[in-house]
Amino acid sequence: MYKIIITTLILFNTLLSPTSDIRSEVEGIIKSYFGNETRLEFINYEIPNEIRRDVEKKSGQKFFRELIYIWKVYSGEEYIATAVIDNVYGKSQPITFMVLLNRNCEVLLTEIIKYREPYGGQISNKNWLKQFNGKDFSYSYKIGDDISTISGATISVNSITKGIKKITVLINLIGKDL
Repeated sequence: MYKIIITTLILFNTLLSPTSDIRSEVEGIIKSYFGNETRLEFINYEIPNEIRRDVEKKSGQKFFRELIYIWKVYSGEEYIATAVIDNVYGKSQPITFMVLLNRNCEVLLTEIIKYREPYGGQISNKNWLKQFNGKDFSYSYKIGDDISTISGATISVNSITKGIKKITVLINLIGKDL
């Protein structure tokens, strides 16, 4: 019993703050997309209750917690993009993902940072994730029509799709205030 509690606390704490490994990985992905000269500003963003409820209603998914991690991306002094990491629930474990958005809140890139489930890892496939590129908060994100399904990964596909929509809606609402 004691070991289960400690393991649960370690997992919970890992999900609460980006470890240096996860933070380094995300920053590496951003810099590989834009180049090493890119300047990053990291923000622990606590989502205001009213905005959180609005975004959850529009996306059909609750936030994993009330805090998300945001990077403002600069080329020189020009703000060019926003990156966000968040977690969504898989079948039994959280999935950590990143969405990189341009200034118009359109998806530039999506990456699965940490997949913890034994099945459904096909959502990490770059070709599957590319279908989100260019989509914004107004897109329908309808699985089976707009978004491809993956056999054996139904829960993961639904969770990540709603999670990406949730991030685009959120950044559309708060982006100007960051």
